[in-house]
Amino acid sequence: MDYQWYPGHMTKARRMMEENIRLIDLIIELVDARAPQSSRNPDIDELGRGKSRILLLNKSDLADPALNKQWKDYFVQNGLHVLEINSKSGAGVKSIQKLVQEACREKLERDRKRGIVNRPIRAMVAGIPNVGKSTFINAFAGRACTKTGNKPGVTKGKQWICLNKSLELLDTPGILWPKFEDQRVGRNLAFIGSINDDIIVAEEMALELLEELLRRYPENLEERYGFRAAEETPLRILEKIAEVRKCYGKGESLDLGRAAGLLADDFRSGKLGRITLETPEEIARKAAAPGSAKPEKVARKVSEPEREVSERLARKTSEPGQAAQAKPKRADSERETN
Repeated sequence: MDYQWYPGHMTKARRMMEENIRLIDLIIELVDARAPQSSRNPDIDELGRGKSRILLLNKSDLADPALNKQWKDYFVQNGLHVLEINSKSGAGVKSIQKLVQEACREKLERDRKRGIVNRPIRAMVAGIPNVGKSTFINAFAGRACTKTGNKPGVTKGKQWICLNKSLELLDTPGILWPKFEDQRVGRNLAFIGSINDDIIVAEEMALELLEELLRRYPENLEERYGFRAAEETPLRILEKIAEVRKCYGKGESLDLGRAAGLLADDFRSGKLGRITLETPEEIARKAAAPGSAKPEKVARKVSEPEREVSERLARKTSEPGQAAQAKPKRADSERETN
């Protein structure tokens, strides 16, 4: 399955960010700690040239703790001020004020030499959809300042929030970029819920997620669902999840769409354990690969499990009164808008 999602309001949101970038001193970028590189919008680097930068590894409680440290070191080595946080619980949020002062030290010193005192730092809070920006702002401010919701794209416009005399925040809508050249990026964003589920075939995404989990965390699947997964195919695991969770359709046939939704729910809510979908080593290896500067457009190879699910869906739609759509449900505890 190809993953692309760039609704029209994101073009407007990017234009708004371009218009306001001259007003700010600092960009606070939130990424999802489960996919730290995939959840970085490259447009933010372009917009933020010459600005102080802070990168927050949000939802770090859902990510592999060892890889959290590796990613923090990686981004620090690339010149960013970095902090692990959990916006929902507030973990790490109190340390951000100090980090802001550190990131803007040169700017504050310039102001002091020019006789400018008590001028607040203005920071733009940026990130992709569903990364938790509004929850972060509310936790940072200690009050409900912004609207949160249960799907990507609730925040549509800008909003200034005065936190205190020394810091003002500009909340911005979550935006993606027009095309994912690397489909692994789009896939990871779909897994974490940053792409609208309504455009995704749940069963196909579930098979790709299972392939990834079998490669990285097979023991997590076994602990959650109570059967040995390491030697099974993704399709057979999805069928077993349907059996274990009693996901049956008409005629006692397995409802793989419902099972796919349960799998997505379990992953996004952390019920499958602390999981990270990529490592700094993989990103470095990809960057060093020949031809990585200009990704080639190649036909995507469809796996056998995915082909079988596609055939099942085709048969399903040919039956009277049947629909092929089945979307993964988001966990209420995990869903974020921006």
